[in-house]
Amino acid sequence: MQQLVIVTGLSGAGKSVVLRSLEDMEFYCVDNMPINMLKQLADHIIADKAFYPKVAVGIDIRSKNQDLSAFNELIESIDAAHIKIRIIYLSADKKTILKRYSETRRRHPLSSEQHNFSLTEAVKLESNMMNAIKQQADLIIDTSQLKTQQLKQQIWQIMSQPNTHVSVIIKSFAFKRGVPFDADFVFDARCLPNPYWQPELRNLTGRDQAVQSFLQEDSVVKEYLKDLSYFCKRWISQFEVNDRSYITIAIGCTGGQHRSVYLVEALHDFLEQKSIKNMIQHRELD
Repeated sequence: MQQLVIVTGLSGAGKSVVLRSLEDMEFYCVDNMPINMLKQLADHIIADKAFYPKVAVGIDIRSKNQDLSAFNELIESIDAAHIKIRIIYLSADKKTILKRYSETRRRHPLSSEQHNFSLTEAVKLESNMMNAIKQQADLIIDTSQLKTQQLKQQIWQIMSQPNTHVSVIIKSFAFKRGVPFDADFVFDARCLPNPYWQPELRNLTGRDQAVQSFLQEDSVVKEYLKDLSYFCKRWISQFEVNDRSYITIAIGCTGGQHRSVYLVEALHDFLEQKSIKNMIQHRELD
């Protein structure tokens, strides 16, 4: 089945990076297309399956407000029997967006002379205007703490997975740098023994055998992993039944280096054994 990936979200959140990544993956990419032309584009590519097996479209706040409001109706009007639609929404916190615009000469689309909003007002207004589209997204990626290469890597991982089942993303993170906003489930591993306090393990990570052995020998870690594995196996299937395309499971510890990394790797192996395909991301290590 043909693929139509709609890349949307906040200005400055990384839509251009995602579109370039998809182009590298041999998607036919169209950026800043008016929303009211979406149905026409879909009909056109459905009529030529051989030439357009994979298409990505960038949509943003530059479309007319009434067209943004009609986004859901337009999606429903596209023939889902012939083309698989996936919506990727790029987001970032207000502080990050403001910082990114302060470091570039680009103007926010809503702070141009035509709209005459300040940058702070524009960022807030855009978030409100795009909220309805965000609610329809199959995948929301928060790029606040992602470098460009990390975002590219994430897109490559996601789009390389077969889209016949729910795509599971398991990520480790450090609570001291904030909880990922795009997580569906967040688990806190700070109650577990911390390898950081063992001098010989301090500079290692949860990928290293010495750290894994240290954690595997602890009964509390064993119980935590057992409960975590059962929970994920039990509920991932329910997301699939309800036609969800993506689910993100985030596991955090203090520094995102030892405990959370170990649990992500262990959960990955467990789910693979249960024939549940998943992707790993270590936010603080990658």
